[in-house]
Amino acid sequence: MKKQLQLLLFAFLLTLCLAAAGWTSGGHGQTAPKKVGILLVAFGSSKASAQVSFENIQKNVKSAYPNIPTRWAYTSTIIRKKLAKQGKFLDSPEVALARMMDEGFTHVAVQSLHTIGGSEYHDLRRTVGAFKSMGGFQRIILGYPLLATQKDMQQAVHAILETIPKERKKNEAVVLMGHGSHHPSNAFYASLMFQLQLKDPNIFVGTVEGYPGVDLIKELLIRNNIKKAYLMPFMSVAGDHAKNDMAGDEDDSWKSIFTRAGIQCIPILKGTAEYDLFVDMWVDHLQGPLSHFE
Repeated sequence: MKKQLQLLLFAFLLTLCLAAAGWTSGGHGQTAPKKVGILLVAFGSSKASAQVSFENIQKNVKSAYPNIPTRWAYTSTIIRKKLAKQGKFLDSPEVALARMMDEGFTHVAVQSLHTIGGSEYHDLRRTVGAFKSMGGFQRIILGYPLLATQKDMQQAVHAILETIPKERKKNEAVVLMGHGSHHPSNAFYASLMFQLQLKDPNIFVGTVEGYPGVDLIKELLIRNNIKKAYLMPFMSVAGDHAKNDMAGDEDDSWKSIFTRAGIQCIPILKGTAEYDLFVDMWVDHLQGPLSHFE
């Protein structure tokens, strides 16, 4: 509630400033000319190696919508501060949208690049709602995260089956590491594992900060008599969680935990956004908001 009130206050003050400048009416009471834009919103990453994921998203979005300007924002304050110390400055969604208003955009499609509709996504929904209520844009619409519908789940299952290592044998496991959340949408991970295992019983989905956790995944691997497992991040980028929590050499990493259980681990450090099959899902979701601007 406090976050929402802050956003509404921010939106109200920005509206006053823009109105005073004569922008919101296009000047002299005229409607501003139509200008469509896309805002891509990710959690963000401070790892240089993770930028390949964002570059792939940018490439695919520009290929699908070459004539629509694209802007970026990171929802993580911590990531933005880390990048600022490196001399790289990324906007928050609030600042990015304010800039787009100042640039004269009238219709904005805000596309979430999150995996599930968790806390970060719902914070973004409140931000979009605040800008919608202030009336600075003629239209502003938020697109779904990667997993939002049963159709998304089916597409994700297909994408996972297509991108797992070709050399992997059926008696070897594939363990996907999701971020996890205390938000109810965390249930998508268990649902995804259920639907994957209908196709391949040795594919598992665990989370760093939710359910299923690493201990349960380890028990399932042992129960299935797994001796070798490919570890893959089910996150848009192969950032800190993938490199440290999943594939690191510390005692509490997934690789170390599984290795102590007698399971050989092969980490694959590629985020989902490095694969076009996953990026296509986000691009498809972007079509929803943009179709309302025609």
